Amino acid sequence: MSKSRPKASKELKVIEGKDEKNVYDYVSLKELPNFAELNQQVTKLVDSSSWWDRHGVDWMILFLSFGLVFVALFLMKSSNIQTVALGVFVLGCCHSTIAIKTAHLVQHGALCSSKALGTFMVYFVSDLCGSFSGDLGYDIHIKVHHPHTNIIGLGDSSTWKVPFVPSYLYMFVVPLFLPVVTIPIVLKDIWGKWKSLLTYLILMPLGLTINLYLLMNISGFSFWGAVLCTLTYRAVLAIPYIHVNIFQHIGLAMYSPKSRPKRIYQMSTGVLNLPRNPFLDYTFGHAIVSCHIEHHLFPKLSDNMCLKIKPLVTKFIKENGLPYYEDTYMNRMWMFIEQYNELMVNAPPISHFVGIQ
Repeated sequence: MSKSRPKASKELKVIEGKDEKNVYDYVSLKELPNFAELNQQVTKLVDSSSWWDRHGVDWMILFLSFGLVFVALFLMKSSNIQTVALGVFVLGCCHSTIAIKTAHLVQHGALCSSKALGTFMVYFVSDLCGSFSGDLGYDIHIKVHHPHTNIIGLGDSSTWKVPFVPSYLYMFVVPLFLPVVTIPIVLKDIWGKWKSLLTYLILMPLGLTINLYLLMNISGFSFWGAVLCTLTYRAVLAIPYIHVNIFQHIGLAMYSPKSRPKRIYQMSTGVLNLPRNPFLDYTFGHAIVSCHIEHHLFPKLSDNMCLKIKPLVTKFIKENGLPYYEDTYMNRMWMFIEQYNELMVNAPPISHFVGIQ
């Protein structure tokens, strides 16, 4: 992928005008594909899929993760430092699968069709297991990020930026402090939302208490050893977590709120997929990693279904001349290091979608 802003393909005629801080896309609305056509194809595939495909695979991954939690706890009981380190790593991966992958699915209602079970799972995997407010996650992710993807001042991913931190520190050191700052940040953001605050103040301490109890009584840690272990295992995948979240939107088109594009154009030009990764796909989920475009177009589908509809979405977008952005993890990482000021410090160029009748 080019380091400059990717161009739309030749089938869809886009006249692009630029000045220093603005990009103007003049697009013929008659040439934009009808999202309803893609939606019809995807709906047909989803309806013909089994419960196992729609939900079962992701439930299996969740249950497997809970089982591996106890494997990790017994590994950390060992007197061998390598075995303990392996246990910490396994526990960190399980935590990510539960508190990131599954929490993301349940926020979208993609893990199950039951609203009651879905609501329970939001608070269980987010507040109790992940020490993050499920209500805050809904406000940030469902109400803002998805409907306003890459819209300046709304879903422009600016919350991930820490402009006063140098590039290498941001990319490889700052993420390790996420477990330390998560609870204070959550409390600050939900202060005044008393129902959410009360829920969080009940479930978060309960979850941490259970967590510390298991580490102390199964793995044999002291209280402070259990605290240190918790901060360590929750930081195991913090670096790729930050990377994935910035790689897939920042550096692509950021649109003016007054001239936002049609949904199909907004998502195809503002979202990027990373390649399949057998490790990150199951700790973060296909929807976050290798099927992020599909997820933004069909957010209510599970990780496994996002993977299943990927060929349909890819074919539709490419055949209709829209960009389908993909890049490797390493390419994006070096791009962000080399262009850190442009991408993470300076304000991005604003794209203005101008639909021509």
